[in-house]
Amino acid sequence: MSNGHRQDPDRVRAMFGGIARRYDLLNHLLSVNLDRGWRRAAVQRVPAQSPGPVLDLCGGTGDLAVELIRLGRASEVICCDFSHAMLLLAREKFDRRRILDRCRVLEADALRLPFADSSFDAVTVGFGIRNFSRLESGLREILRVLRPSGCMVVLEFSRPTGPLFSRLYRFYLRRILPRLGDAIGRGRGAYRYLASTISEFPDPPTLAGRIRDSGFAACDWSCMAGGIVAVHVGHKESVTADSKAPEQHQQQGLLGV
Repeated sequence: MSNGHRQDPDRVRAMFGGIARRYDLLNHLLSVNLDRGWRRAAVQRVPAQSPGPVLDLCGGTGDLAVELIRLGRASEVICCDFSHAMLLLAREKFDRRRILDRCRVLEADALRLPFADSSFDAVTVGFGIRNFSRLESGLREILRVLRPSGCMVVLEFSRPTGPLFSRLYRFYLRRILPRLGDAIGRGRGAYRYLASTISEFPDPPTLAGRIRDSGFAACDWSCMAGGIVAVHVGHKESVTADSKAPEQHQQQGLLGV
């Protein structure tokens, strides 16, 4: 999959819409159900429940938002994604779990968020930051909507560093995942796209550096599953004495579906 394809948000949006109904099944199947534990581990890096809302960016079908509520890391979650089809499924999931009053969906572009500055105590991004057409722009937009001392938690695929495991994983990414994923998901090229974004995405130390370069005061990270996934935690600078009070978070654009 070419880099040009990945830079076209409309094509990426259409691709995810095409696999939305089978997205959760494929995540669990292709990760041998490890993705559930990865999400739990990422959510546990979010500070304990605060009175303000948490933004789950690239929220997809809502699994990370559900964990934020279940583990007591948020009193309210805005599940934000640019795929309408994914958000319809997220809303159904929240309704089934009777948390629709605490988890709401918003269709929006991660590079142009419809929120005031300093709106959220935390922002989470699960398996979606690779899809930012401009990584630094997306990181700066997250920083903008975070309150002083707030944190961003990014759960993302990475690449193992051990020589043997690394070779096996590359074979899985190039040969197995695209064919199996596209066959079951009935998506034309969606999982080939996934494999290419994982292969081309910055490794954990490089991503941490780019997060800091985007304006975050600090960033730490850790790997799981032998390096297959990484969790990065970026911290916004604390408020200074002459800083203005945070503005109230705006709620325009919430889907009425």
